[in-house]
Amino acid sequence: MLRLAPALLLLGLAVAVPIAGASAQERARQRSPAAATARLSFIGLADKAQVPAKLTVRFAISGMEVVPAGQAARNAGHHHLLIDTELPPLDQPIPSDFNHIHFGGGQTEAEIALTPGKHTLQLLFADHNHVPHDPPVMSERITVEVPATSAEKPRSAAGPGARVFFVDLRDGATIPSHAKIRFGVEGITVTPAGTTSPNGGHHHLLVDTELPALDREIPSDFNHLHFGRGQTEVELSLPPGEHTLQLLMGDHEHVPHDPPVVSQRIRVRVVGDGQPAAAAAAAPHAPGTGPARTPSPNDAAVYFVYPRDGDRIYPTSTIRFGLRNMGVAPAGVAKPNTGHHHLLVDAGPPSFDAPIPADLNHIHLGGGQTEYRLTLPNGRHTLQLLLADENHMPHDPPVISERITVTVVPGGPRARRRR
Repeated sequence: MLRLAPALLLLGLAVAVPIAGASAQERARQRSPAAATARLSFIGLADKAQVPAKLTVRFAISGMEVVPAGQAARNAGHHHLLIDTELPPLDQPIPSDFNHIHFGGGQTEAEIALTPGKHTLQLLFADHNHVPHDPPVMSERITVEVPATSAEKPRSAAGPGARVFFVDLRDGATIPSHAKIRFGVEGITVTPAGTTSPNGGHHHLLVDTELPALDREIPSDFNHLHFGRGQTEVELSLPPGEHTLQLLMGDHEHVPHDPPVVSQRIRVRVVGDGQPAAAAAAAPHAPGTGPARTPSPNDAAVYFVYPRDGDRIYPTSTIRFGLRNMGVAPAGVAKPNTGHHHLLVDAGPPSFDAPIPADLNHIHLGGGQTEYRLTLPNGRHTLQLLLADENHMPHDPPVISERITVTVVPGGPRARRRR
């Protein structure tokens, strides 16, 4: 399930490329020439179109070649998607943020999610340094609209007697700020999202909210937590005070069943003295003394686009990252369901209840980058990705990739191959 940033969220392999030192005050850069015949446009997307909240945007260019960022070539460059913003200065690198999406891997399409309402979209081509060409190669600026309400969806039948309930948690209970909440079911099978199964579904936890519309997809935000992998428990972080909790089963498309399989809505009292150490000590995970951790969506995932486990790479390689169901935001910028990447090189995971160290083994990508040019000596190395919030703290639960092993061999790009 998606988590919407305040304006949008980019999904899939769209790469927001690092732009060192880019700012509105940066001096003008030399611009690469563009072919006079170059044309850039959207494929199958017209001005004033009504579009779904989840939208695949495709790009068409003629007269120019699409190449990855950092690769200098005549009449070549890569795409940028501008959302709800004007054209940036044309003699400077294009910014990299929620409104200026970079496709430095040479992508020609992206899946985005837009909030209900009107939005503007425009494509802008740029060279290896992310600077627009001279003359600029750009599409027309179009307006699209996302309807205010999602469409009704058919509901899957629930078996007679199907029910969902909390395990060992009753109405009026007192729980710590960090608590493990367990879910139980009877008369229905727990199956992952996307898997069609008779009388099957997965859990959703509603926190401090009423039941959503039962003939539409259950929302996905801090108040509607999805457990699309079939999880039956969660480590939940809540501030001290009174809160309500309720379970609702959803089918393969996150739509409630007919009749709905829903638990009693219970009230819990969360206690804590406001000190992170005390809250962590009461939690099921290891205690710590660092700042409080930011919640993350339960189905968020960070992963390597390149390289993959077992790859042979050359000494200086561009490591590319992907992120699902969260957005990328620079360090110091607090936005819901966002964070920035850290690359762990030849190091195990650090403590999750303290800021991630910053050294040669713990590389911070605090500008919101989703790729990094890494130089390593020959031999075997381990790489791992860990997302962190605006304070460099891992999320709760942590958003961490598998730890992969690569072998660095002498040579250039042609030396790169699978082991």
